[in-house]
Amino acid sequence: MTESRRGRPKAFHDKTEQNTIRALDRAMALLQALAGSDGMTLTELAQAEGESPATTYRVLTTLAQRQMVELDPRGQVWYVGAGTFRTGAAFLRRTNVVERARAPMQALMRATNETANLGIEQQGEVLFLTQVETHQAIRAFFSPGTRSALHASGIGKALMAWMPGLNPGPLTRFTEATITEPEALARNLALTRSRGWALDNQERTEGMRCVAAPIFNAHGEPVAGVSISGPVFRLPPDALPELGARVRAAAAEITRSIGGAVKS
Repeated sequence: MTESRRGRPKAFHDKTEQNTIRALDRAMALLQALAGSDGMTLTELAQAEGESPATTYRVLTTLAQRQMVELDPRGQVWYVGAGTFRTGAAFLRRTNVVERARAPMQALMRATNETANLGIEQQGEVLFLTQVETHQAIRAFFSPGTRSALHASGIGKALMAWMPGLNPGPLTRFTEATITEPEALARNLALTRSRGWALDNQERTEGMRCVAAPIFNAHGEPVAGVSISGPVFRLPPDALPELGARVRAAAAEITRSIGGAVKS
């Protein structure tokens, strides 16, 4: 068997319906619906996915046997189960950047008193892997698995600045401050490269700022980003250069710990 056949058949590129499993696709859709909610009843899930309650229940009970979902009998509400977490955790084990980043992120949170975040690029978006939360009452929160648009994210812009071929897709507007013009985004990324850190200046959420820097592998390629995020009144403009330097130093420390090449 050739190398190209080991992980996929000849029909790998065939995405037609005959090459998919409807029952499996239905199960994945239910999991995704549950993952994006705080729990759903059988009726809510069936309506959301356009399936009958009987069909939805069969899928849920099958998933429950694998601990992928679980039912709270008190309110008859379904939730994502521990099996889903264990399966998802395997993704994090593909790289040691999460483990290596933990201590620098904790130090960054203590130094800035703001939440520290770690994210990567996946399928044209930022995927948040982990964070170290500040103890401040008002704080940013990105649960593992949260996604964000590249152009409206500190980590996203930090990655794009050193990955010229990375396509951010449509420049969707989230706030009045969101950069939606390609030329303006290009200028912003050039500024990011020149100073070594990126800024989300209320571009995704009004009242919140995020300062980020990229993490590089041994080939000098950005593989992740680290950031701090918090309300604008705790991240005023005159404090951003110092915060940027701290975030950049944390990113460099993580880069060295994974054997990466630190950019000057």
